[in-house]
Formats: sequence, C-alpha cells, structure tokens
Amino acid sequence: MSDLPNISLRQLEAVREVGRCGTMVKAAQVLGVTPAALTSRVKLLEEDLGFQVFERSNGRLRLTEAGNEVVEAASRISNIIWDLVESVQGTSGMLGGRIRIGAVSTAKYFAPRLIAAFMKQHPKVDLKLSVENRRDVVAMLHDYEIDIALMGRPPQSFPVKSEPIGPHPHVLIASPEHPLARKTRITKSELIKQEFIIREEGSGTRALFDSFFSALALRSPKIRIEIGSNETIKQAVMAGLGISIISAHTIEAEVASGRLRMLKMDGLPIMRQWFAVQRAERILSAPGQAMWAFMVKRGRDFLPQIEVD
Repeated sequence: MSDLPNISLRQLEAVREVGRCGTMVKAAQVLGVTPAALTSRVKLLEEDLGFQVFERSNGRLRLTEAGNEVVEAASRISNIIWDLVESVQGTSGMLGGRIRIGAVSTAKYFAPRLIAAFMKQHPKVDLKLSVENRRDVVAMLHDYEIDIALMGRPPQSFPVKSEPIGPHPHVLIASPEHPLARKTRITKSELIKQEFIIREEGSGTRALFDSFFSALALRSPKIRIEIGSNETIKQAVMAGLGISIISAHTIEAEVASGRLRMLKMDGLPIMRQWFAVQRAERILSAPGQAMWAFMVKRGRDFLPQIEVD
C-alpha cells in the first residue's frame, strides 16, 4: 500500500475558506494568517495531491471539480473529529458537545423556543443556529455545514432522512382596510385581480405561492414587490401595498392585535408540515441524536398557536 499524501487539517481548512471567499486575501483575514502563508498551504496540498484545486476566473479563485471534492472531504473529516470529541465527552455522563442547526427563515418564529427548552435539559451542549432561506439551508446540509435542518420541504437532490414535527399552515393575508378584508370568502376571480407581495426565489414560501397559483389554473398573478423577509412582507401588507400568502406561524401577533386579516377562500389554508432533516448517510453525534429525538417528539409543542380554519 502506497503512503498517504501528507495533508494537514489546516491545508483542508485553507481550501474550504478560499473556496468560500474567492480570494486569498479575504480568506487569510478570516483565518487570521497572512496571504503568503495561506498560498503556501494550498500550493503544498496541490503538490501532495497532484492536481489543482483552484482556477482563476474574473479575478477570483474558483474551486475546480476536484477542489469541490476536497472541500466535501474536508467537511466530512471535520465532522468525524468533532463526533470523536463529543463521543469521548459523552462518557463523562453529561451530554455535551456541538450541534449545528440550519433553519429556514420562517422557522425563526418558534426555533428559539424549541432550542431553549432543549438546552435547559442539556446545558453543556454547544449549539449554533443559522437562519437562512431554504436554498441556503439546503446547500449547508449538502456541504455538511449543519447537522440538522429545520424546514418545510425536504430536499430531493441528495439522500436525506426526514421526520415531520408538526403542521405548517399557509394563509392569505391583507390589511384590515383592504376591500377583500370585509368579505366572508373571496373567489378566484377576485383573487387574480389583486397585487401580490411575495418572497424571493429560493424560499419555500415562494415555491408554495407558485404551486398554489399553478393548481388554480389562473393566469400569472400580478407581482408588485418581491421581498426576502417575512417581517418586511407583513409591514408592506399592513401598509396596503398588496396581499400575500405567508406562513401562519409568522403572523400570530399581528392577527391577534388586528393589524392583519386572514382571507378565506376555497383551497386555503394550504397545509404543509415542518420537518427535521439530516443527511441519510450521516450518523449524528450523541447531542445531535438527542436534539433529533427532541424535535420529533416535542417540536409540535413550540409551534405558534393560531386558528386558521
């Protein structure tokens, strides 16, 4: 058997960070080293491996196909080391270690309460929560940057394991002053005349909006504003700029105070599920397994309580 390449964790970390930042200078700032030292690490790794991991394009360094494989391997190796540390710590009798959770932005209305309850039981756990849109959370799960994803629609582009944790209704909202707010129910013909405020491409709410109108077999809706934030969408609707389809879990306070009105029509609310998701081949660490079990068993308890029927 030939000798293994003499590759260090710092070299792998260098490739991953340069790939993320696109330049040696920015990556060096993040890692706290000089650009020359970082360049040397990458060059030595390429010499040991026998292939290039970067190519230059428009003044930026981009990962080659082989470089992408190196980054994936680096993430797996990092996870294995962390799992080892957490496994050894687990022998002390108290659950401790690291968990990385990625949540779609709509989940921020209940994820902190869920996490707080879990950490009250396991105070030694070090937990990192990243809140992004669905596209970014899927990418983080794919690249082993998170252990568990909290989302409404599990990805299908790579193998995952998922478990439902509770219902996730989506509703049509308007300002109380909007003409439709006075109606008991609205029709499809009334709906299609409206101007809509919608989430950005790549969000789960946007995908649901598109599929809803496709199922109604109506012409394309009039999009007035596209916004990447549920909070800003709510403010825009309250200001009378249009109506929107949004997760009911984001509007509990506004509906209770009368600042937003839920509109009723056939086909609404749109019922979906919240899911806990992990990579199919990944074996979670002890704290990760505990968090997974907690989400599946008790996740429903932390969902906002709002009447949508």
